[in-house]
Amino acid sequence: MSETAFGRPGVTGATHQDQEDEAVRRGQEERLAKAWETPKGWRYWSAVNNTEVGIWYTATAFAFMLFAGVLGLMIRVQLSVPDNDFLSANFYNQVYTLHGTVMMFLFAVPIFEAVAIVILPQMLGARDLPFPRLSAFGYWCFLIGGIFVTGSIFFDAAPSGGWFMYPPLSTQERFTPGYGPDIWLLGLSFIEVASIAAAVELIVGTLKCRPPGMRLNLMPLYAWYVLVVAGMILFAFPPLIAGDILFELERLFGWPFFDPERGGDPMLWQHLFWIFGHPEVYIVFLPAIALLAMIVPTFAQRPILGYSWIVLAAVGTGFLSFGLWAHHMFTTGLPAISLGFFSAASEAVAIPTGVQIFVFLATLLTGRVIYRVPMLFVSGALAIFVLGGLTGVMVALAPFDWQAHDTYFVVGHLHYVLIGGMLFPVVAGVYYFWPMLSGRKLSDGLGKIAFWLMFVGFNVAFLPMHWSGLMGMPRRIWTYPVDIGLEIPNLISSVGAFIFAAGFLIVVFDVVRPSRHLPRAERNVWNAGTLEWLAETEDKAWGVRSIPLVTTRYPLWEQPNFMEDVDMGRFYLPDAEEMKRETMVTGVLDATPGQCLRVPGPTFMTMWAAIFLGAVFIFATFHWWLATIAAMVLAIAAILVWLWRGTAIIPEKPDKDVGRGLTLPLYLSGPKSVGWWAMFITMVGDGTAFLSLVFGYFFFFTIQEEFPPAGVEGPGLVWPLVALALFAGGWIAARLALKINRAGSLSMARALMGGGAMLALAGGAALVWAPYVTGLDPVTHVYPATVWVLVIWTAVHGAVGALMLGYCLARSLAGRLTPVYDIDIANVALYWHFLAATALITVAIIALFPLAV
Repeated sequence: MSETAFGRPGVTGATHQDQEDEAVRRGQEERLAKAWETPKGWRYWSAVNNTEVGIWYTATAFAFMLFAGVLGLMIRVQLSVPDNDFLSANFYNQVYTLHGTVMMFLFAVPIFEAVAIVILPQMLGARDLPFPRLSAFGYWCFLIGGIFVTGSIFFDAAPSGGWFMYPPLSTQERFTPGYGPDIWLLGLSFIEVASIAAAVELIVGTLKCRPPGMRLNLMPLYAWYVLVVAGMILFAFPPLIAGDILFELERLFGWPFFDPERGGDPMLWQHLFWIFGHPEVYIVFLPAIALLAMIVPTFAQRPILGYSWIVLAAVGTGFLSFGLWAHHMFTTGLPAISLGFFSAASEAVAIPTGVQIFVFLATLLTGRVIYRVPMLFVSGALAIFVLGGLTGVMVALAPFDWQAHDTYFVVGHLHYVLIGGMLFPVVAGVYYFWPMLSGRKLSDGLGKIAFWLMFVGFNVAFLPMHWSGLMGMPRRIWTYPVDIGLEIPNLISSVGAFIFAAGFLIVVFDVVRPSRHLPRAERNVWNAGTLEWLAETEDKAWGVRSIPLVTTRYPLWEQPNFMEDVDMGRFYLPDAEEMKRETMVTGVLDATPGQCLRVPGPTFMTMWAAIFLGAVFIFATFHWWLATIAAMVLAIAAILVWLWRGTAIIPEKPDKDVGRGLTLPLYLSGPKSVGWWAMFITMVGDGTAFLSLVFGYFFFFTIQEEFPPAGVEGPGLVWPLVALALFAGGWIAARLALKINRAGSLSMARALMGGGAMLALAGGAALVWAPYVTGLDPVTHVYPATVWVLVIWTAVHGAVGALMLGYCLARSLAGRLTPVYDIDIANVALYWHFLAATALITVAIIALFPLAV
């Protein structure tokens, strides 16, 4: 029996019941099963449990991957022989654009989030993640956005400018007519909502929902990687969202951010896109390494060697990845000093990457390796990724990149890194975790056949591309002439692609074939040491029978009688007396128990919120503005209903005995609450997007001789300063409303909430009035366009701040926000810190900075 660190010594399980009594345990299990029951029939789609949502997410991501794979095979058929007319030039452009787009945005990143939603709670010994409805909302956004983007090809309306959408090719109607670029921009912007929602969920879940005793240095390596990658998403995706906003404003309204004739510059898009794009490579790669970090120790039958080194390497890789974006821009005419810096950084990132590879090799060399199907795919992944990394070092050298850039050498390198670094580990994870998810093992025989077909087919397909590229074959061509030496390598690549596809289809068959006749796998079939293998072969909706006390990195190996103690309910929350879904919130650093968190159950509101929000993006694509506004109103209403019914619920009692003599509060607000952390993390991402727009302003300032241009009046001082004063008043009102509400003066607090909302609306109106009254036309030049985009961003955030304060006022009047139970106003006050900073920066840039230069 593990020793207790939290609670009363000698007490196990439920404090006031005999946990060794079988009848007591049976009653507890019945209540847990009822509280965590998955809806049946058509209500199944209202489920929000991490297992259900994660499986939907994973299956949908793989479905999109198969769709992109078919597109890839169409590309290889077209290029298999010279002068082929299997695809027309325009349709080929649509095919390769969607192939890259779907693989990167609808599979490579979402599969990480999907797998993490499934297995992270089990690894942390948690019943669920802290915001299950946010996960469900993210999934529905992902599904709707993915169908919208991929479905466009069936109407000959798919984007055709490449998965990177470089302007002016994609911004100007004369080059790219139709709705294709708009579908790409608005569809992916909607999908990015899902990615950021999942990132917030995963960060808060990792930091705040670990089991008691699991300090940061005891976390499973997978959890470390989730934390690093989710943080990278938080800083990498917002610049792309900012770029999308500028791009779509040019497409829809002619604002000239990328039009050199009116002061714009297409290079801004490349900077914003690759600030996202190169970290995305590691956002894809690191989660796959995380799977290897769980599989390798299991099959080596020993703890990972060099735990601290691999954690530091993961953090270092994530940090360095943000200094590499111009690696993709070596041929754009960057200054020599920039080339040297980014080339050196691109070489430097190989160091932490190599550390991770050598940690795995050392662990295998010092263990007793068991060779099973997951280890086959692990071995293939390491071999292929190392080869891809070597070609990456080559293209990191600017002189070599000048020769290989935009050739098939880069295509080969890209696929070696992404498929070796991501797809092979993911398939290894499928074979490894499938017994935990389904209760049955996948076929060893089919797995071995699939591996060898995929490994051989992959190398046959992509190794010749390096040769084709060095021979001068450019990327993104739909055919090539005879007798220039490209026939044989292209034919070999096409044959290899079909061999690889055959291998992957065997994996798909192995997963989807009927398996009820197969024997159930043993529990913890691989003899792993981490918490996710507490899962029973007959799935229990509650996840873990009791939330354990963890004192080691591999508790199933190193804590005596650990699985028995969990199963007998001898740890925390062994019961669901009030029939509520409950899990534990612990401290960020040392995982000290802090709260018994009640998480909401099934609802269709997340689906409706995603449908209406998706309609906003879809209707805007086709310029149906009245329908867009109506959908926006419905989306806001759906989100407000979701929040009203499912968040900040006042409990029937202030605290609860969670077992082992430990009593925890049921409600917390401020920095101790998971909602506060979610707001803070969300606003960090929001602030990153805003700073990306600010970067755009100063980018234009540095490249132009006069910015603002001569003869163009700025928005002046008076109205921007009035707006800043009004926003400052709203910020003060929000802060005072929190303090005065806690002091018990409800009437004054409500007056401050209402007054703060009015000040926010007035501040937004004053800020918009400033460029309007001074006649700044955003169509004529990039300077007024940049001013307007900063103004609109701040005004919209002011309107959101007003809506939040109005929501708090309504909650207070309804008795759902009180001096004791004040999560809503605490979170809104935090939002207003970021809003005040945004307003201050905006006014300083548009009104004060022009006076100083």
